[in-house]
Amino acid sequence: MADIFSYPATLTLIVLNVFASLIALRNPAFNAQNILWVRPMREQGEWHRLISSGFLHVNGFHLFINMYGLYMFGPVIEHVLGGVNFLIIYLAALIGGSVWAYLWNRANPDYRAAGASGALSGIILAFCMIAPFSTLLFLFIIPMWGIVFGVAFVALSYVFSQRADRIIGHEAHLGGAVVGIVTTLLVEPRVWTSFLAQLAEKFG
Repeated sequence: MADIFSYPATLTLIVLNVFASLIALRNPAFNAQNILWVRPMREQGEWHRLISSGFLHVNGFHLFINMYGLYMFGPVIEHVLGGVNFLIIYLAALIGGSVWAYLWNRANPDYRAAGASGALSGIILAFCMIAPFSTLLFLFIIPMWGIVFGVAFVALSYVFSQRADRIIGHEAHLGGAVVGIVTTLLVEPRVWTSFLAQLAEKFG
């Protein structure tokens, strides 16, 4: 478990998410003005929602799950890549997931979504690139290598995003994951070199 106070970028993001989410849960008007909602984005150009929606959550459990994931993975990325690069990856994945969700659902003006899942997806995939053979628990139960987890996460996010009856924004997960990988390699190209070296050491 990380000493969260040693990782100011991660701690700041957790505080912002909790603070904004608690306000939104108590204030429906604030929530409606800031969630990802296709109609006002398309008709009134309210593009701030691409970012603000990533700091709101639909209930306490949703908030807890995302903040627990950020607590587990954020300090690793912040430690390895630095606070600035960590924040760049987080925000890029957040925006990438939101844009992906908007484009995916732009024909449905009533589509609404909120949560840090897109940003967290990017951070998790960055972790999988940095530590491809660490053990992660898929669905909190099934142990697998980080590289396998990453591939499965992207593949399942794509498959589930095709379902018309989905209640989870898997398209935001997919967008955040893809943008997270790309941004990680852009801000720190040595991650790719290290990734290949770990593959060669494991299978070479």
